Amino acid sequence: MTRRTRVDQHTRWCARDHRCNLAEHRSAEILVDLPGHARAVLVRVRASDGREHAEIRVRVALVDVEPAARRQLGTLLADLRDLVIRAAAIRRPQPGRTAA
Repeated sequence: MTRRTRVDQHTRWCARDHRCNLAEHRSAEILVDLPGHARAVLVRVRASDGREHAEIRVRVALVDVEPAARRQLGTLLADLRDLVIRAAAIRRPQPGRTAA
């Protein structure tokens, strides 16, 4: 269970440095790096309204042949859509119920 704190207090996962600004709290970056191919950066954020979310930046190298680059983009968008849908579909357990 994640313990909620006031928005102006740092969380256990907060980086507690310049990344916290504008009443947000931000974690240290988690990197997935495939040199020459792709890089992803994930940051956990608690917004000023107390809601938490994940912020993800992804950079993928595209080939220099246009039809293949378009296929890469299509694959990236389809897989990203599926990933976001799967992640957003996870629900918090209701009080008195066990997680499925």
